[in-house]
Order: sequence, then structure tokens, then C-alpha cells
Amino acid sequence: MGLIGKILGFGSSTGEVGDAVERVAEVFVTNRTKSDANYYRRGQASLNQLAAEFKRAPLGLFDGFVSGLNRLPRPTLALGTVGLFAYAMVDPIGFSVRMQGLDTVPDQLWWLLGAIVSFYFGARELHYKRKANKFTFDQSQSLGFVIKPKNTDNAALSEWQNLSR
Repeated sequence: MGLIGKILGFGSSTGEVGDAVERVAEVFVTNRTKSDANYYRRGQASLNQLAAEFKRAPLGLFDGFVSGLNRLPRPTLALGTVGLFAYAMVDPIGFSVRMQGLDTVPDQLWWLLGAIVSFYFGARELHYKRKANKFTFDQSQSLGFVIKPKNTDNAALSEWQNLSR
């Protein structure tokens, strides 16, 4: 074995030479197998972390009660509105008296009620809208399609996309 072989770390056996060549080659080109294995491990770690976040402890009595209360507003408003129509058909005079009573409610109170209902449903809609937009580029590639950007006027981006095809 010569001096250069000792400097580069080449041993006398074929396996050591192969390992040395592999290490030198990895300086210029990434090892695809190791890269894929690392990508897979990162994906599994992300999925495990996500699964851990959604693992829930059993609800206690109070937590179950509050969770049930949080589910009441939408069905209550929907069924209450249908109930008002049914009440108007069953007892038109009683309905009319109660609607006249509602007419005496000050406008500021109606505005407050409208703001509360709007913020409740608006915040809920925004929560689910943000949750739906967390679909990432990596997730799209794992499903076999790529999310294309809306703005295609970027010359550098267009050139890069053409090179990767």
C-alpha cells in the first residue's frame, strides 16, 4: 500500500477501498439510499408526533360536560328556528304576541347578540379553514401530485420547474 493510499484511508482489503471510494463520492453526490432512509425516518417521526398530539386522555365528568356544551349552539339554533316556524303554525296568536315582545328589545341588544353569534361561527369557520390549509408540499408529493403556485410570473421558478422535469 502506497503513501497516497494511507493518506486517503485506503486499506489493503477490497471492502475498505470500497468504503473509502463511497465516502469520497458522497462529497460530490448524495447517497440516494441514505437520503431516502432519512426522509422516511423524518416522515415517521412526524406522523408519530401527530398521532401523539391526537391521543386523548379519557374525559372526566366535568370535561365531558363542557365538551357536550360546546356541541350545543349549532343544533340549538337550527332546531330553534324550525321550532319557531312550527310554533307560528300551531299558535299564530301566541307567536304574534311573542314577536311583538321581541320588537321591544333595544337595537343595541340585537347588535350584541348578532356580534356574539357572528364571532362564534366566524371563529369556528376560520379554525376549520386554517386546519384545511395545513396541507404541505411534502404531503402532496407523497400522494403523487404537486401543488403548483398560483403566481406563475416568476421567471426563476419557471426555469427551475423546467429543469426538474
